Amino acid sequence: MSTANDFRAASGLNRWPAAAEDLAAEDLPRGPGLFAVDRDGGETVITNVRRLAGFDRAPGSRVIAFATWLLVFLGAGLMYVSFEAQFSYIYAVKHVNVASAIEAAMLDAGMVILSALGIGLALAGKPSKAERFLIMVCAAASAGMNYAAADTASWRSVVAYVAAPVFLAVIVDRVISVIRRHVLPLDAESAWVPLGRALRASAGRAGLVLLYSLRFTLAPRSTASGLRRWVLVATPLPGAATASVVPLTGNDVPETGPVTEPPELAGASKKARLTWWYRQDPDYGNRGAIAAAARRLAPKVDLSEGTARAYLGQICADLEQARRAS
Repeated sequence: MSTANDFRAASGLNRWPAAAEDLAAEDLPRGPGLFAVDRDGGETVITNVRRLAGFDRAPGSRVIAFATWLLVFLGAGLMYVSFEAQFSYIYAVKHVNVASAIEAAMLDAGMVILSALGIGLALAGKPSKAERFLIMVCAAASAGMNYAAADTASWRSVVAYVAAPVFLAVIVDRVISVIRRHVLPLDAESAWVPLGRALRASAGRAGLVLLYSLRFTLAPRSTASGLRRWVLVATPLPGAATASVVPLTGNDVPETGPVTEPPELAGASKKARLTWWYRQDPDYGNRGAIAAAARRLAPKVDLSEGTARAYLGQICADLEQARRAS
């Protein structure tokens, strides 16, 4: 017998037929006397009269079913309140009865349809994240329309107009969540985890933009230069991904082919060779990418990453000092 049968029976729906293997799989008793007895010949007998009569329910099923029916009456009342406010506002703009009524009922009717879908999925023990999210979207849009009809100079008027759709959406979401937890006790579905992640990512990006805006105010030239290099690296030209890095000769004329050290560096110090390689690197002069550049370039000149990082830090400091002097 499926766990979801309990709530279906309490809400007046037909019970799903219980397969014999499901009945045999119930190892744990669900109450005093709620267990099956195997007789000789393979016959299975249920020892509880309530279970034989089909009235076996999980605790709280009747209360949740009663709350679900109360939601119907609450939703009808709050929808009427919201509809009246929206109809008055839309009619004042369009002056057409039928069109205004249809548009005024649009969002609340969508919320009712989504609520029915969400409750139906919850009764079947299936996820309803999209439906619950869209219920909140419809509620927010309905509240926005009601806000337009309110006297925005009075917070009492705003609360009176906006409270109905918001409260209805919250109650519908909680009913669906409780039904899911009742049908699937081990389920921990949350319709708002993706939204929370999106808000956290948006807040992080907004903070990054704020920091770089402050940095641009304090050091506009270096910030603009670093932003330019970042854009050029992040958006290569078509076909550039497969092309070799183009080194610059002494005459600053680009050449094709693999990157190799020029002949004049033969016998030069490791620091001089590292400086040449760093000039060919896309992160040249970017103090924030010194560690990554040192990791890439240190093996080319047979240096440790720590030593290469120190040399590159000195190069960046010299470049910044030269920019300030100019």
